Formats: sequence, structure tokens, C-alpha cells
Amino acid sequence: MISTQDWEDTRLIWDYHQMGHAPRPCSVAIGLGSHDLGVAEAAVDLYRRGMTPLLLFTGATSPTTRERMPRGEAVHYRERALELGVPSSAVLVEPRARNTGENIRFSRELLEETGVDVSSVLLISKPYEERRAYATARKLWPGVEIVSASSPMTLDEYVDSIGDARLVIDMLVGAVQRLSVYPEQGFMISQHIPDDVTEAYERLCQRGFTSRLLRDAPGQARSQTRR
Repeated sequence: MISTQDWEDTRLIWDYHQMGHAPRPCSVAIGLGSHDLGVAEAAVDLYRRGMTPLLLFTGATSPTTRERMPRGEAVHYRERALELGVPSSAVLVEPRARNTGENIRFSRELLEETGVDVSSVLLISKPYEERRAYATARKLWPGVEIVSASSPMTLDEYVDSIGDARLVIDMLVGAVQRLSVYPEQGFMISQHIPDDVTEAYERLCQRGFTSRLLRDAPGQARSQTRR
């Protein structure tokens, strides 16, 4: 049973994960692979609006995408972009990455190999992954400007699109934990987690929304992330 308090806490965390960046023209748009074809559709929308001349989709497969995207996340994203009218010459595919760090590293390598001059990146992810993707890119690609983007959806719309409210809450909770733990492991820059977000996270953990937590890391956001 998901309580009213659970939903209030989830909305607070959902809002925190959004970076709130205004889209602007960038050298390239990079769509991070996942189960969500909405990432590819958001990339196409930005391309049509003249925000980028080039799309790069990155991602192999994972246990959650293997059946839905058997040819690999990036390949399915490219196919969706072509279906929506983007010319093949404007789409690059990076098919090896299996986590966010590899998404960034391998995309950077591919762009360097193809001679694309990159000063800014539209980094497109699932809505609740904006902050995590931004923090990872800032760590691994410090020389470029990162502009976060995702499908413009409310929490209710996203839950409807996934069809599993508890899973969505679990994913949001897991993303907060990673923002706390990963900077210490060198995977991303450290970002401020406000006290109210930490408190909401801790309540949801106590309520059992923990299936996406890292089991070998602390279950609660750490105090040093607060200010």
C-alpha cells in the first residue's frame, strides 16, 4: 500500500532529480540507453527544434532490456529516430556501454574518433536520471558544458508509462543513494542533497522501497552530502 506520505516524499525526490536546464543548441545530443524509448523520442524532438546537428545513442543491453531491445539499446534508439524521420547521417551508435560511466566514456571516445568537435552536450536521460547523468558527465568529461534533458513528464505521467508505481519509487530511491555513494568512489561529482530530500529518502527506505538500493553500500544518504 502506497500512502499519501509516500507520494509526497516521492514527488519531492522526483523534483530533486530534475536539473531544470533550459535546452539550448549544443554540439551533440547524447541519448543514454535504458528501457525507455522516450529517451530517443526526446532526442529527436531536440534535433527537430534545431538544438543539435547530431544524435549519438549509447547502450548495450541489461537484464531489464534484453528481451525488449535484443539488438541493444542504442540500436533500438537509432531505429526509433529513423522511424521519426531523422536521417541516418545524423545518428551515431555506441553499442558497448553497460552503465552511465561507460555511456559517457565510450561516447566521448567515439566522437573523438569521428572528428566531431564537442564544446557542449545535450545529455538526454530518463527524467529521474537527469541529476545522476549530469554528475557523471561532469566528472568524466569536465571540458564540455553539459545541458541535461529528458522527456517533459510529470511523476504521474511517468508512473502511468511504466505501469508499476512501486518500481518507480524504488528507482527514485536508488538514484538518491547513488548520488550519495558514487562521488566517494570517483564515479561522479558530489552534489548537494537537501535535508528534506534526505529525510524523504530515509522515510521511503524505512517503508521498504529498497529493491534498487546497492546492497554493498549504506542504505541511507550520508550526512556529508548535506549543507
